[in-house]
Amino acid sequence: MEIVWGVVLILLGGIAWFRQLICAFSPTLGIKWGLMEAPADTERALFIEGRGEAIWDALITWTLPLCGVLLMIGHPYWPYVGLIGGGSYLYFSGRVIATRIILQRNKVSIGSKSSIKLAYTFGLLWAMTAFITIVMALQRLI
Repeated sequence: MEIVWGVVLILLGGIAWFRQLICAFSPTLGIKWGLMEAPADTERALFIEGRGEAIWDALITWTLPLCGVLLMIGHPYWPYVGLIGGGSYLYFSGRVIATRIILQRNKVSIGSKSSIKLAYTFGLLWAMTAFITIVMALQRLI
């Protein structure tokens, strides 16, 4: 079970981290690959704010993939990294979902319907993954 969950963490966490790295350091490539909205499809301030979030998220989202690696090799520190990574991803995904809901309710242009749906889908996946990882880590530590 731990090896399977480690793979899940590496894959889902890796998607988030890789996406944030691309969007933070090469927004042109991020737009080209469909990882972020083009400035023409969103409010200017939202595009700029998204760049700032991507930079910060690129600095913190490596924690869940690292937890996956540690979990797979049976390292005793995986629960601690899992709590940090799980907390980061729970915050990250909650922010993604809550912000988009509020912006949509206020008629702010936040991107295409397909990209918004994708953001909600991955936000929920990351939140569930974070929650399960936190529970697993707490069970190991208690």
